[in-house]
Amino acid sequence: MKVKRVHKVAVCLLLAIVAVVVWTVTCPRNPFDVPYSTVVADSNGRILAAHISSDGQWRFPPADSVPYKFEQCILEFEDSRFYSHFGVDILSLLRAAYQDIKNMKIVSGASTITMQTVRLWRREDRTFCEKFVEMMLAVRLEMRLSKKEILALYAAHAPFGGNTVGLETASIRYFGRPATNLSWAEAAMLAVLPNSPSLIHISKNRHLLLRKRNELLDRLYIKGVISEETCALAKDEPIVESPMLYQNLSLQLLDRLSSEASQGVVRTTIDYSLQKQVDDVLNRHVKKLHESGINNGAALVLDVATGDVLAYVANSQNFDGDDIENGNYVDCITAPRSTGSILKPFLYAAMLTDGQILPNTLVADIPTQISGYMPQNYRHTYDGAVPANRALARSLNVPAVKMLQTYGGEKFIPFLKKVGLTTVNQSSDYYGLSLILGGCEATLWDLCGAYASMTRSLYGYVDHQNLYNSADWHAPNLYYNRSVKRTGTIADFHNESFMSASAVYFTLDALTKVEKPDAELGSEFFESNQTVVWKTGTSFGFRDAWAIGTTPKYVVGVWAGNADGEGRPGIVGIQAAAPILFDILKLLPKSSEPFSIPYDDLTTAKVCVKSGYIAGDNCEQSEERQIPAVGANFKTCPYCHLEHFDQSLKYRVTTDCESPWNIVHKKWFVLPPAMEYYYRMKNPDYKVLPPMRSDCLAHSGGDIHVPFQIVYPENNAKVFIPKGLDGTLEKMVIEVSCRNHDEVLYWHLDGAFIGETSGVHKLAVSASKGQHLITIVDRYGNSVKRSFEVM
Repeated sequence: MKVKRVHKVAVCLLLAIVAVVVWTVTCPRNPFDVPYSTVVADSNGRILAAHISSDGQWRFPPADSVPYKFEQCILEFEDSRFYSHFGVDILSLLRAAYQDIKNMKIVSGASTITMQTVRLWRREDRTFCEKFVEMMLAVRLEMRLSKKEILALYAAHAPFGGNTVGLETASIRYFGRPATNLSWAEAAMLAVLPNSPSLIHISKNRHLLLRKRNELLDRLYIKGVISEETCALAKDEPIVESPMLYQNLSLQLLDRLSSEASQGVVRTTIDYSLQKQVDDVLNRHVKKLHESGINNGAALVLDVATGDVLAYVANSQNFDGDDIENGNYVDCITAPRSTGSILKPFLYAAMLTDGQILPNTLVADIPTQISGYMPQNYRHTYDGAVPANRALARSLNVPAVKMLQTYGGEKFIPFLKKVGLTTVNQSSDYYGLSLILGGCEATLWDLCGAYASMTRSLYGYVDHQNLYNSADWHAPNLYYNRSVKRTGTIADFHNESFMSASAVYFTLDALTKVEKPDAELGSEFFESNQTVVWKTGTSFGFRDAWAIGTTPKYVVGVWAGNADGEGRPGIVGIQAAAPILFDILKLLPKSSEPFSIPYDDLTTAKVCVKSGYIAGDNCEQSEERQIPAVGANFKTCPYCHLEHFDQSLKYRVTTDCESPWNIVHKKWFVLPPAMEYYYRMKNPDYKVLPPMRSDCLAHSGGDIHVPFQIVYPENNAKVFIPKGLDGTLEKMVIEVSCRNHDEVLYWHLDGAFIGETSGVHKLAVSASKGQHLITIVDRYGNSVKRSFEVM
């Protein structure tokens, strides 16, 4: 019988132990079933912005720990034996019972911080029965969590007056800083509030709150927690006048992250101080632009090495009092906008990578019409021919369109997707050649990410011993724990890339030659010898102003305009966005470190000084230059020829009309007539090729260098001619450039003579709807033809 009893007792004990274990383990680590505010914090945990929780309370999620000062204050005020009891303080229970019986009413409580945590969690009426339940659950909580965890739970859910719940929330609301930065006076004030949260009603209870705070400070001094001097100084601090409004440094970022993380603290890579400074710079400038009807702006700062976002200012403040009308609620960092000229560097890099151009290769800059599209340079002038790197530095539109026509839109769109532009998702036929001048849309987010990746890939190539890391190309990163480290597996490294290191280097080098701004725009920045490249862009109709700057360590992107797309004359990259860019660059650490040079992706070759192509046998001037290592793909100079002259050097001749013994051979740089016409205006040292001698023309049947060229229309162009008031088609003007200004040209339309020109070679032509052929002949029999269609 005794054995059976022992067995029963053992079984009961075992069951009891199992029950206790299960009871303990099933206690949730955070038993609070309450909604939390969405909080966006910087890289150090400092709050940038917050949304109120769904139940109307400002309640931040629990922190991992409680700051030392508040811990000392709350334990002294509420539960001095917190670290020695098991959730229920027996001594306090006995003391409270004695005082309540003696006074015949409840005058003292015995709730520990653990019990108060349970009460906050259960939110039941305060009865003796509920008190017992709280004691039991407090013991359970003590068995499940550490003391530090219980204290953190209590601090996160204690009431601090009004709809302010939790220590961190109260610290930000009442003092404007994190709880870790509270003074002793501030920590003491917050420690007395959960016991009587109504004390925060400043107008009624200010004196009582002050008295309780000072009594607590005295107790801390008596116990030796603080010194006499610290106590005196703390008691001299005034009570906060009134709760502060939350300073949301980026409501748009808060909205963006709220959709990705419904509630809780989202720790970002942002630097709080830089965010505030960039916000101030942007608003200062947009306030001035607002006078010209420009209401919005955005700025983004990235770390090149990681792509981490250091500042995210998605829109400017509203200066009219109507956020809806001015669109100040819009996240202009993620809103697709017309790109203007901001994509030109990527086209330049793509063509360098493919070996289609060298840095100084001449590109045509002449009046151009392609399938009805007629691009114009910003200043409505032409250079005839311009080195590709200078065309990029000066952001010339016509050369960019010519380059895209050569490279091919069907190749460039996939290239842009690899770069990181997620909004370029139509076909090349949809965009046409205007793609390079703002015919597509991109976001400031994607553009800054692309510029950062481009720079990062250059450094990656050099750092990884001439291997490309595909992981270098990625979107910007906002999340603190997701920073992309510059490492990779073997599979990530390759010998080739869609954008070569040399192409990146020459692109950045070209952008260093962008014309420096005047003093108002930040010339003092350049005088400091800091390494920076930058590019601006302006969309058609003056709707978007862009400026993106890159240093070896940072990328800064700025957009300015109107969120609703309304155009204004002042929405120009160099005027509206560039000044903001340079003021932000001044906030970043200064460095004169140059961009890395990818020596192993460079080679040397003889390059024609005049044309920028690989030098041929007939190039009079050539020099050794560094070029991309894909040099086998580059073309030799098409403009330098060996020409044959008579003894006077005034006429070109052939052996059909001149004795070989009298012929002088000279190397000559010859541009096509249309390019030559504009080129010689900007380059007075350009020597026009002398004409063929008349008797030589008779023998040869014409000049191999036809001395004139049709500028407009392009071959096989579709021309739209408007109708006049009488319903008939108006005339179209055909333009020809001629090497000899005084030459007489004879014009034929569809085989019929229609006129002649001399000096200015333009002729107004009446052409009916349909296909036509224009033929132009000079007196020596040289001719050019051009087909076009009138629509």
